[in-house]
Amino acid sequence: MRLYFPLFVLLVLAACKKDDTGDPDPQKPSLSIADVSQPEGDVTNTIQFTVRLSKASEANVLVNYSTVSGTAQAGADFVAVVNEQLLFSPGDTEKKIAIQVLGDEIEEATESFEVVLLNPANAVLGQARAKAALENDDDDNALEIPATGYVTPETYPGRSLVWQDEFNTNVLNTATWTHEIGNNGGWGNNELQYYRPDNTYFSDGKMIIEARQESFSGFDYTSSRLITKGKKEFKYGRIDMRAALPKGKGIWPALWMLGSNFQQAGWPACGEIDIMELIGSQPGTTHGTAHYGTSTATHQWKTASKTLPGNARFSDEFHVFSIEWEQNRIRWYLDDVQFHEITPDILGAGQPWPFNQDFFFIFNVAVGGNWPGSPDATTTFPQRMIVDYVRVFQ
Repeated sequence: MRLYFPLFVLLVLAACKKDDTGDPDPQKPSLSIADVSQPEGDVTNTIQFTVRLSKASEANVLVNYSTVSGTAQAGADFVAVVNEQLLFSPGDTEKKIAIQVLGDEIEEATESFEVVLLNPANAVLGQARAKAALENDDDDNALEIPATGYVTPETYPGRSLVWQDEFNTNVLNTATWTHEIGNNGGWGNNELQYYRPDNTYFSDGKMIIEARQESFSGFDYTSSRLITKGKKEFKYGRIDMRAALPKGKGIWPALWMLGSNFQQAGWPACGEIDIMELIGSQPGTTHGTAHYGTSTATHQWKTASKTLPGNARFSDEFHVFSIEWEQNRIRWYLDDVQFHEITPDILGAGQPWPFNQDFFFIFNVAVGGNWPGSPDATTTFPQRMIVDYVRVFQ
């Protein structure tokens, strides 16, 4: 008996010995959640956490989860979740938890919050906490060129392309364009910027006109204004301009034309065709306008507006601003959809029609002025008008 007793004791002790792994229930799968990071974004979006089971289960696995604020705060940076439930059906080993992120355009440091797993059923907790890092993507100085947008055809039935600038070089074509310099007494609109060549540059086949908040020559803002007067002037045709526009109170981009007899006839007798104007406090609405009259005292205009659907903005992607201009008629288009038209009859009996003559182009981004008002604390700088092309068909 003494020979077998120790062996019996050892067998009993081995059967009762605690599992060496320390797992309270080695038969159950383990749940874990992984850290994640992504740019915060400018609008509401989602960030996804991955939750994994160490092995598939034959039973449903349930686990609750909640968010925990960190430097990113619930309600300001993300939408809080409290005691929501995640289900793994038999055979599942991976699930996603989606948390809403409240993106903004405020430049700030990277911020974070956590998701915590709680109260598992038919599983045990492994890595139960994970951090979400919301990376700052609001560097106001970084140039962002939209990757999407509307594109018009390169040909039209019955018309020929007579001139184009695709802005595919790194320098301004001075055979076509001239910079206008200075403030010129507010350009007749009490504008606040000083125009200079340094605010025009080129990137990725685009011309950028950049409005900046900076002190220069006694002014608090700078920008650029370019004209084709005496170099490229046109009468009639289809004109397409593809651009992404700036935004913000007090910002006033324009793609427009003036009559080539401006110096002789004066404004508005020379006529003005605004193919596109936008005031930055209404970043989803563009305006098409014709100005006319024998003098500033008799100045009149006909205008119409087009607003993008939803909360879309002209800064989000490229759009094409067009006119079809013929004798005694001008039509305005946004992305090939007509929204405005004028004829001499619309102007009224006895009104001058100054639009049957040559006109030249003006591209500019104004800051302040009678129409948009001055920038305020909500206006960020720099602001950019990004022009992809201008094409004239006749």
